[in-house]
Amino acid sequence: MSLSFEGRVVLVTGAGGGLGREYALAFAERGASVIVNDLGADTKGGGKSSAAADKVVEEIRAKGGKAVANYDSVEDGEKLIQTALDSFGRIDVLVNNAGILRDRSFARTSDLDWDLIQRVHLRGSFLVTRAAWNHMKNQKFGRIIMTTSAAGIYGNFGQANYSAAKLGLVGLANTLAIEGHKYNIYCNTIAPVAGSRLTETVMPPDMVAALKPEYVAPLVLWLCHERCQENGGLFEVAAGWIGKLRWERTQGHTVRQKNKAMTPEAVRDHWDKICDFTDATRPSSTQESLQSMVTVLSQVDANPTAAATTSAAGGSAMNPALAVGQKVSTSTFSFDHVQCILYALGVGMSTKDPDHLRFLYENHSDFSCLPTFGVIPSQAVLMDGSLSSVPGLNIDLTQVLHGEQYLELHKPLPTSGTLRSEATVADVLDKGSGAVLLLDVNTYSGDELVCFNQFSVFVVGAGGFGGKRSSEKAKATVPPPNRAPDAVVIDSTTRDQAALYRLSGDWNPLHIDPSFAAMGGFKNPILHGLCSFGFAARHVLKQFAGNDPSRFKAIKVRFVKPVLPGQSLQTEMWKEGNRVHLQCKVKETDVVVLAGAYVDLHGAADAPPESLTQVLGAENTLHHLRRQDDLFVMGVCVCVCVCVQGGSLQSELVFAEIGRRIESLGSELVRKVNAVFGWEITKDGKTAQWTIDLKNGSGSLHRGPGGGKADVTFVASDEDFMEVVQGKLNPQKAFFSGKLKIRGNVMLSQKLEVILKDYAKL
Repeated sequence: MSLSFEGRVVLVTGAGGGLGREYALAFAERGASVIVNDLGADTKGGGKSSAAADKVVEEIRAKGGKAVANYDSVEDGEKLIQTALDSFGRIDVLVNNAGILRDRSFARTSDLDWDLIQRVHLRGSFLVTRAAWNHMKNQKFGRIIMTTSAAGIYGNFGQANYSAAKLGLVGLANTLAIEGHKYNIYCNTIAPVAGSRLTETVMPPDMVAALKPEYVAPLVLWLCHERCQENGGLFEVAAGWIGKLRWERTQGHTVRQKNKAMTPEAVRDHWDKICDFTDATRPSSTQESLQSMVTVLSQVDANPTAAATTSAAGGSAMNPALAVGQKVSTSTFSFDHVQCILYALGVGMSTKDPDHLRFLYENHSDFSCLPTFGVIPSQAVLMDGSLSSVPGLNIDLTQVLHGEQYLELHKPLPTSGTLRSEATVADVLDKGSGAVLLLDVNTYSGDELVCFNQFSVFVVGAGGFGGKRSSEKAKATVPPPNRAPDAVVIDSTTRDQAALYRLSGDWNPLHIDPSFAAMGGFKNPILHGLCSFGFAARHVLKQFAGNDPSRFKAIKVRFVKPVLPGQSLQTEMWKEGNRVHLQCKVKETDVVVLAGAYVDLHGAADAPPESLTQVLGAENTLHHLRRQDDLFVMGVCVCVCVCVQGGSLQSELVFAEIGRRIESLGSELVRKVNAVFGWEITKDGKTAQWTIDLKNGSGSLHRGPGGGKADVTFVASDEDFMEVVQGKLNPQKAFFSGKLKIRGNVMLSQKLEVILKDYAKL
């Protein structure tokens, strides 16, 4: 099927002859409306004439095509684009082709020689493209061609001014390809060799005759077609041959060590390795190019000998037979409530949400550690440089990227203590462009296994050793169901999120130092991937497990894109049985940052009813709540009851239900609660007492004071008690208005508000 440009509007600069003329004719022949721009100047930029552009327009029209002429300089970029808008109403394709030559040896190059070349080639392309940019952006389509040359790529005697401008166009195109991609604006660069007014000054006549412009135009047309998805490419093209170029670099060598001066002698002594292109790498972006520098700096700062050891191993082939099963490291991690709270703050918890207090206040009666804190004791495997010493790996730590993470808890994490983590190489995979290391880390408290982590790390440039591509040992990612998510949570990070999270032990300056981030190609320091991981996990924990860390079993994620502190994370969740699939996006850009992710929970977790009134039925009827554990938190009953008309106390049915629940769930409640609660219910000047003992034995309910002293006692009228239970009266408001009185450990009273707000959704 032939490529058509029907309905497209194309602007070609410098189209009065040579390559530009050929482009204009070819686009018009395939249905495009063409703006033929040519100032009519000579090859050195002097003079002006409309004849060249008019002649090409006449050729196009004679063949039945649509074209108009434009005689403005490319330095008047707005005028060129306005011609397209006035004539055809839009601009779809821009071919920056106009150019001149003022060749001089470098010593003889004048200011005018330099400035004129930059103005026409680089500044002119910038001005015309900028004038077209917003029009392309608004219509969600644009194709742009920049024209460089072999002189710009390789250099050429007598063309210092021309070479500088032409390579500048490559850099301009690369950035436009990045910025325009999400708007369907693609920008590519060609380095053509063809017979023209310019090339005839530097080539013999017979070669100029053989290098026809018509051998270049097909590449330009393909790159500008809507079906072509090439973006940011650089191509040499001549005589029917087309080749794509890319940058390449050596594995390099790190000659700096912590607390030691870096010397020119060290550079000299390692020069051969610095310049050795064996196993060369091919960075495809600024981020990828500079990631090695970011990583090596953090490694040097973390380990005085890591950089030297790393580079000595760099470039050697992997040997999975030696590496798999090898112990990487054993590390210990001592912590108390401070580290638990810092981590919770680092992943976005706040006292603004009462549910979060159990993770932020060490004296909270149910103080807990967030489940994803389990990655913190184990992260030394990536931070201490020990990977470089494992036989058979021979990797450059400057090329290591964190790709995926799996965490499984074997028991809820303690809030203090000393944990021991043992890391081993589970497998080594060959992905061609790199290697994937699966690192298994078991974390123990004494001899008891607390949690298991699997780090999946990608080693850039370490592939091609003939190994297997997949492993049954890998904890696989899983795509979400093909339907709308069951729940979506949007949570804003703060400008200081990365600064706060790094206090949990990842000190990489990429997350705090603006100049360091700029080296990595980022406008600002980026958020740790494991911080986004923590945000998403706690969203699931709250949405489907009532913030109960004992319900959390495991989590798996793949890190896709970085997040900037201050952006909002949007976690989309799909519940299927005990597994909650999820993906996490940056809300402002709709870019997925965590993919193929899921959280596994213990036990069934059906959603609670939307309100108590939805499950209140006819008189004298008790309805079944779908979750038994919804009825208790710290002994405060949130049961479904109906008002008993003509009875003594409406609250009696509530306590009857509490007694039934204790009989069936007592041991579990005692384990979770470990407290005794007293209730004093008043009506008509009389007081009824109830004691809920969830501290001793299998739990019990007593009418009266009971056998043990209550840790907290609630006093309320029968009417107010029922208002609270049925969600008609906020417990906090009841307390401050004097309708609900509390004696003893006031902290335990918070559970009343938490359960009523979360589970009854009042």
